[in-house]
Amino acid sequence: MTRPSRLILVTGTGTEVGKTWVTAALSRRLRAFGIEVAARKPAQSFTPGDTATDAAVLGEATDTPADTVCPPHRWYPVPLAPPMAADTLQLAPILLDDLVAELDWPSDVAIGFVEGAGGLCSPIAHDGDTLSLAQRVRPDLVLLVTEPVLGVVSQVRLAARALTGHEVLVAEFVSSSGVMRR
Repeated sequence: MTRPSRLILVTGTGTEVGKTWVTAALSRRLRAFGIEVAARKPAQSFTPGDTATDAAVLGEATDTPADTVCPPHRWYPVPLAPPMAADTLQLAPILLDDLVAELDWPSDVAIGFVEGAGGLCSPIAHDGDTLSLAQRVRPDLVLLVTEPVLGVVSQVRLAARALTGHEVLVAEFVSSSGVMRR
């Protein structure tokens, strides 16, 4: 895998906590400062007909085609974790080795974001979750996105404990106001 100068793995304390929106906002901000940024989503599942897929949002933020952010054969139009969506669609199993091998980066990228699926321990492949992905790609930083809900301190502490050995930054996303705090 060709690697950006800095690789940031983005995960969350759960599904729909704002991972994509935080990654897109950071990408836009970095690009405004002239920093070359790329985002990758190894596999995405979504509701059929949804045009604001994670790949589309990340692609818009990084001025990259959505099918470069996430290869089209990794798009699963079923709102389930990618391996479960692949099973529902009767597609081949998703293997972590394949997802890692498919990460493709432009040579001039200073910061690369890799966004997982769901929460840290949600399956992204039949043989691995985002924690497994973190162990394979060895990011310089793990960005743990959360939302302000009851019980979030425990969720953050459990995720941080699982990520021992990785530098972790926690970002709180408040979706109703679009505010991001760290």
